[in-house]
Amino acid sequence: MAPPWTWFPRAYCQNSRSPGPGTEREKCWAELFDQLDLNKDGHIDISELRAGLAGRGLTKGSLERMVKAGDTNQDGVLDFEEFTQYLRAHEKQLKIMFRDLDRNNDGQIDAAEIQHSLRAIGVNISLKDATRILQRMDKDGTMTIDWDEWRDYFLFNPLSNMEEVARYWKRSMMLDIGEQLTVPDEFSEEEKKSGYVWRQLMAGAMAGSVSRTGTAPLDRLKVFRQVHGSSDFKGNVQSGFRYMVNEGGLQSLWRGNGINVLKIAPETAIKFTAYEQIKTVMRGSNERNLRIHERFVAGSLAGATAQTAIYPMEVLKTRLTLRKTGQYSGIADCVKQMLQREGVPAFYKGYLPNMLSIVPYAGIDLAVYETLKFSWLNRNRGLADPGVMVLVGCGAVSSTCGQLASYPLALIRTRMQAQVSVKGAPKPSMLVLLHNIVTQEGVAGLYRGISPNLLKVIPAVSLSYVVYEYTRILLGVDIEGGI
Repeated sequence: MAPPWTWFPRAYCQNSRSPGPGTEREKCWAELFDQLDLNKDGHIDISELRAGLAGRGLTKGSLERMVKAGDTNQDGVLDFEEFTQYLRAHEKQLKIMFRDLDRNNDGQIDAAEIQHSLRAIGVNISLKDATRILQRMDKDGTMTIDWDEWRDYFLFNPLSNMEEVARYWKRSMMLDIGEQLTVPDEFSEEEKKSGYVWRQLMAGAMAGSVSRTGTAPLDRLKVFRQVHGSSDFKGNVQSGFRYMVNEGGLQSLWRGNGINVLKIAPETAIKFTAYEQIKTVMRGSNERNLRIHERFVAGSLAGATAQTAIYPMEVLKTRLTLRKTGQYSGIADCVKQMLQREGVPAFYKGYLPNMLSIVPYAGIDLAVYETLKFSWLNRNRGLADPGVMVLVGCGAVSSTCGQLASYPLALIRTRMQAQVSVKGAPKPSMLVLLHNIVTQEGVAGLYRGISPNLLKVIPAVSLSYVVYEYTRILLGVDIEGGI
């Protein structure tokens, strides 16, 4: 049996099983208005909505649209009449959507009907996934959704059609912490045709740019500690920063960040395009939704394709991050010097360990994220979807687990990228470097630099989310709950 379904204190009318005649609904709305009107001034503003509906997983943009839709006198707040008019109109729209979903007109929505409705708009999901969606709204454990459950669940979500409901149901978190990008999100055919996908990806690229710039000093310190052995670069995080500032000034903490930001857009575009093509091949003639292990395989192959295409930029990023003051005048000068001294092969140093690191990172990241999210949903059946903090927490934990698994390969890749060699001279292989590190520094040497890498996870995720949310609002893709 699901736990009691409450969204905020004393909202008893949302637990009522009454079909809701006009007078009863008016009484319920009055109770809700009184609870949301925290300062008892007869109006509800954005801040009161955010406080009263905390834990619902609603974005600021969703609440702003709710106020805008009901604010007939355009004073920026909702009085009781505006509040009830909005809920009355919204419930009518929800009723139309409920009837469209209820294909057999029995007054109940089951998992098969959810699956059919999503497939009709180009979102192919399995019956198991449809059942998971149903369980989020099924507060009485009947494995069906009646009108009261449907209405109460979406009462404060300004959704107007099934496309928006689909985005709400398949919500995920696309956050960039400056490491390998994980398995791409799933999009419907309608979203691809409307341009929604590219606006979504642009929002992710903007968020990644700000996130990487904000955590660039920690990233540069990580690279320094990865490349220089324990005998060359001693000390803690603070002494590492002091060394870099003394050598090149405060601005030197951002060396290599320019190329790190520039490679986000092409990597994201190539990875998404490759992912879609690989999914098409894997599905064949069967238009089904990929299972989680298939998504992992497709995502890993897409990541390998994108990394192969932009890998020279990865090498340039490492060289520019490690450069001494005056060593290179810019990206073009770095490319020129590398070509003259080392030739074209220099731009693919560390390629093998980089490719090998994609599999454990993407696999563990995806598996941990999905496990944590669905564990939360299973423990909170009938409650609202995971809020922002739950999804951000899932993303931070899953990314950290992915890093821990792939870090030794990432360290070897960075050391190989940083090696300046003469044309024709022998180049240490991945296995030779691995043996040298373990022999000279022990197994702990394979994790040199991981402390600043772990320190940047929380600020990177936080920055990425904030910018992601506001960029989505500006680009018009801030669909409620579809974070």
